Amino acid sequence: MENNNSHRLRRRLLKIGHFIGLFLAMTVICLPGFWIVLSSLRPTVEIMAKPPVWIPNELSFDAYVAMFSGVGKGGIPVLDYFRNSLIVSVTSTVIAIAIGMSGGYAFARFRFPGKGGWFLGLMLTRTVPGIALSLPLFFVYAKLGLLDTHFGLILAYVALNVPFTIWLIDGFFRQVPKDLAEAAQIDGCTRWQAFWQVEFPLAGPGIASSGIFAFLTSWNEFALASNLTRSVNSKTLPVGLLDYTAEFTIDWRGMCALAVVMIIPALLLTFAVQKHLVSGLTSGAVKG
Repeated sequence: MENNNSHRLRRRLLKIGHFIGLFLAMTVICLPGFWIVLSSLRPTVEIMAKPPVWIPNELSFDAYVAMFSGVGKGGIPVLDYFRNSLIVSVTSTVIAIAIGMSGGYAFARFRFPGKGGWFLGLMLTRTVPGIALSLPLFFVYAKLGLLDTHFGLILAYVALNVPFTIWLIDGFFRQVPKDLAEAAQIDGCTRWQAFWQVEFPLAGPGIASSGIFAFLTSWNEFALASNLTRSVNSKTLPVGLLDYTAEFTIDWRGMCALAVVMIIPALLLTFAVQKHLVSGLTSGAVKG
């Protein structure tokens, strides 16, 4: 009886310890975002105060009102930046997923000469930081006339996301038994039908996960976008944050307000597909 009680007490203490550890980890992760939201609502004096003011004395939506009331009146063109970010992020994500599905399926299902070398080469491209590519891409795009265009930015983001999507989707297709597709073909399906009706639905959560990561990468990327865009026609939201900087001053409250506007669509998308995201990450955690 004493052993059972001690075992229950140990399990309860372990559960409480896990809860406390998770709470502390989430606090550390969420604190910067919470601080950005607070800074967008508090007076500028409190933002620059030393020591920092943890509990604001006054909250207002003046930064949001100023941001959107200036649309079309010479203010910061937030809606144009939002449109550019949406076009670039969605288009580059769709193209990266299409290429990633093809490449991931090929690496997972077929054998061909140099397969290991090709796969390693794709993964090595992820080791190059985006900022190191900014200057070479700028010169190439200037020669090709792709500077300050949606197409140029989409092309860069597709190249940035394809290696990761191939690697991630390859792991999920390896979890789908080949026997299922072969059985479907025996029952009369073509190879294409077996893929879409059997293998694709089973790998769907993994494909959704790679799509979320590709979208967030494109949505939040700053280094390449700041060098490859020049005007309102192509600037994205991260680059638009620089509009709040002047020669001697920085509008921290307005910058935080625009950051909140950037965060909201990413959060909504993540919450909308969180079931697919979690199941995709857990099912592809172990590669065969």
